[in-house]
Amino acid sequence: MLTYIIPFLILILVVVFIHEYGHYWFAKRYGVGVTDFSIGFGKEIFGWNDKSGTRWKICWIPLGGYVKFFGDRNVFSQADQEKVLKQYNKEDQDRLFVLKPLYQRVLIVFGGPLANFLLAIAIFFSIYTFIGKDFTPAVINEVQKDSPAMIGGLKQNDVILEIDGNKVNSIMDVSKFITTSTGEIIDFKVERSDQEYLLKIKPNIVLSEDNLGNKINKRMVGIKLGAYNNEINHVKLGPAQALIHSVKEVYFVSSSSLKYIGSMFKGTGDTSQLGGPIRIAKITGQVAEIGVLPFISIMAYISVSLGLINLFPIPMLDGGHLMFYAFEKILGRPLSQKVQEGFFRIGMFLLLSLMFFTTFNDLKDIGLFN
Repeated sequence: MLTYIIPFLILILVVVFIHEYGHYWFAKRYGVGVTDFSIGFGKEIFGWNDKSGTRWKICWIPLGGYVKFFGDRNVFSQADQEKVLKQYNKEDQDRLFVLKPLYQRVLIVFGGPLANFLLAIAIFFSIYTFIGKDFTPAVINEVQKDSPAMIGGLKQNDVILEIDGNKVNSIMDVSKFITTSTGEIIDFKVERSDQEYLLKIKPNIVLSEDNLGNKINKRMVGIKLGAYNNEINHVKLGPAQALIHSVKEVYFVSSSSLKYIGSMFKGTGDTSQLGGPIRIAKITGQVAEIGVLPFISIMAYISVSLGLINLFPIPMLDGGHLMFYAFEKILGRPLSQKVQEGFFRIGMFLLLSLMFFTTFNDLKDIGLFN
């Protein structure tokens, strides 16, 4: 159990700290007072006050964190603008988040997700620079009989160039692009005898196991791959190329996640693959046992996911605040407290429903409901 819990806590500590520090950095940049910087929720385990009066603390429930601004009624940065004008003097008003210009409040709120994306870019950049990135072209060594690949026209010795419009830079990309595809048909662009062909393959959905032994519904086309001319091309990248590929990876993870969520709304996505804290802890522990590099890599992917989820327009999340600011820009005034409270109740219901559903999936995943 400790082999799962400790890596999970380390991962959460890092990605949540980076997220909240993004809010904190922009808040301090624009002179907003910060009263609390918390990793986790609930009762404080330990903490300390810095010279500016901010309470830095670790709390018992390690499922997030928050930065509470001076004058806020709660950790969700709610404050009544009319009341704070009467309650605080001019000097204190200059430190209030709620009275800052709209663009500053937007940047402070967006700073959390931005920090998560930058963390992921920094991790990928370091890996590509110091460890390297694979650029081995993907060649089909075998097409299984009567498989979707054979039916769709893929042949032995085809070089895979693109999958669903995503350029295949490496043999490692093929499984990734097939797994993250959401359509009923997968488009393959291949090179065969110096000519390019676009082929449409309908994958089979097979209950299988991933590399860590977890059961997943896997999209299979029925091909086995090999290196082009049996040569492995693994290279360390220069700073510019490493940065470009790092940004591309963050973009791919984000866009694939949004496509997956879109497929669930359409009723075509596999909701059983949605996981919560238990599944994340399990996978984090399994990856940590493999080595430090896989653990740091999954930290990058979790960081992207945290940043992306927080941008959803759900009250209580950063995206919900940004939605309120969009209304404020359009209307020329903030939404009333009553309307905001209504939105927050809806947001609470949506988040609790999602937590219940993902926790149920997690418990099924560990065999409690099998």
